[in-house]
Formats: sequence, structure tokens, C-alpha cells
Amino acid sequence: MEIITKAPEETSALACRIGKNVPAGTVICLTGDLGAGKTLFTEGFCRGLGIDSDVTSPTFNLMNVYEGRLLVRHFDLYRLEDESELEEFGFYEYSEPDDGLVLIEWADKFPEALPEAYIRIHIERGKDENERVLSFTRAGEIDAAWLRELLSQEGK
Repeated sequence: MEIITKAPEETSALACRIGKNVPAGTVICLTGDLGAGKTLFTEGFCRGLGIDSDVTSPTFNLMNVYEGRLLVRHFDLYRLEDESELEEFGFYEYSEPDDGLVLIEWADKFPEALPEAYIRIHIERGKDENERVLSFTRAGEIDAAWLRELLSQEGK
């Protein structure tokens, strides 16, 4: 499914609605070019989860943890050069969501290292400067009925 937003505020608001509805145990993989809006999406998503603290991309930390309605482990794989680096900071250990959530920016860098089941959100620039096209797909055995329902309401 695809959703087009016309302004950063719309992208953030969509992410917030997704955060309000996302169930525990979900892995969300964000992909898209530099500056496409992955971190903006993450900020809105976390706001929807009731997270009041500053949400920043963990480019240098590699992982941030936020507490809201659910615990969020937020990874940024941008600076990693080799898949072996994932092991060094505990990616595999922390990328299983158990009773929280996992959000991975730049997930397409190491597709073989991703958990078996996840929702992929690809963000790309649209025709206008502020327009974004968000494409939603799922991988593996993941129940995405809640997301399909939410996104179908976006088009109305």
C-alpha cells in the first residue's frame, strides 16, 4: 500500500497514528534516501507511543531506547560498513521485539540480518519538495491487519 503526504506535518501525523495503533512485538524497517524523512517519521511514531523525550537518530550511538506505551529500540545502521559490526553492538540480541518494538533506520543496508518478520516502510521524495511517498510492505509471518485498516482510513 502507498500513502502520499504533502508536508512534513502530514508525514509526522501519519507516523503518530501508526505509533498509537502499533501492537507490541512489531519490527518496523525504514528505508529511503538521506533526507527522505526516516527520522521525522520516527519522531512522529514515538510521539504516538507517548514518548515525550527528544527522539534523535542514533547515528553515532547505533541504538537508542525510548519508553512510552511500549519500549522502543531504535537502530540506525547508516554508519556501519560491514554486517559483522552488527554483532559487536548486540544488534541480534536487541532486534527481537519481545514485548516492545524495534525500529530500524537504513534497514536495507543489511537485509540478511533483519528479523524474519517485519513491516517495511520505504519513504521517498514525491513530485513537490515537501511531498513524500510512503510504501508499506511486510516480510515474513507478521499480522499487519491493524496497519491495513489504519492505512485504508487514510485514503478516505
